[in-house]
Amino acid sequence: MKVINLHKDEKELIGLAVENNRHAQHQIYSKFAPKMLSVCRQYVKDVHQAEDIMITAFMKVFTNLKNFEHKGSFEGWIRRIMINECISFIRADKKVKFIEDENFFEERHNNIESQFSVDDIQFLIDNLPDGYKMIFNLYAIEGFKHQEIAAMLGISEGTSKSQLSHARRLLQEHITKLKNYDNGTE
Repeated sequence: MKVINLHKDEKELIGLAVENNRHAQHQIYSKFAPKMLSVCRQYVKDVHQAEDIMITAFMKVFTNLKNFEHKGSFEGWIRRIMINECISFIRADKKVKFIEDENFFEERHNNIESQFSVDDIQFLIDNLPDGYKMIFNLYAIEGFKHQEIAAMLGISEGTSKSQLSHARRLLQEHITKLKNYDNGTE
């Protein structure tokens, strides 16, 4: 029995997509679009706007595909473009405000209890102020360091730390309220 390789090698697929092969581009889009929509959705509450941002970011992916050097993860490279596009969208919408509060910073590591669904947690994150949400996503979900976040957003490291601390405090308050509500104590 002969085994037929159904999926082209990623490097070959990227090479074809660089040459404007629409089928290769479609395969890349189909493979990564669901995950990248989730990434965009973490930053932008409205799913339709998140889809628009994702599509715009994929246009940038295909435009700049020739610049991908095959160093590191291709998915990570695409993800970074998605995140940058989300940040650009939020900045252009002028909704985000970062409060310079370098005195307020406390590092707490509270885990969200498993009693909450992913939708509950996403709802709580969606309702954070935009600045808090952006820093929280970049730090807690994407894994960027405060120095990287500060450089990305043009803010100080202290502001990044402060915003994260405020976001965590607010999330913790909301989680406590939800727990109390679920337990019938509120």
